Amino acid sequence: MPGHQLASGLAKGSPFFKGTIAMQAPYFLKAGLDLSFCYSGTLNIDFGYHFTLSSPDFQFDNVKWTEQFPSESFSFFKCSVFNGHVWQLGYIYLPHPETKLGHFQKSTVIEVLTAKLENLHYGDKIVSKSAKLARL
Repeated sequence: MPGHQLASGLAKGSPFFKGTIAMQAPYFLKAGLDLSFCYSGTLNIDFGYHFTLSSPDFQFDNVKWTEQFPSESFSFFKCSVFNGHVWQLGYIYLPHPETKLGHFQKSTVIEVLTAKLENLHYGDKIVSKSAKLARL
């Protein structure tokens, strides 16, 4: 589903012309998470139901990635996404709502960072798996 396009830098009038993911990635790398294989934007998946995530594979607190906002906290959960004939490794990207100032996703949506997926369009069906995603 369409997102806010801030992560990729494609949003019109965004102050983050490189995109938030490209701006945040060096901070995550310095803390031990290499996202260089990922497209600098999120794949927004609406599951249509509420869920909870537990036990992140990576959690970074108080990341000061821009001077325009206060520090934010982020969690990452390993996952895989199936598109076409290939499973792609990736991460569920979760900016902590209590530290984020705006541009929230619906509570039924997860954001995934993975390699760029070809021939993917809004509304397409995909399969995603993560042992840490539980339906509520």
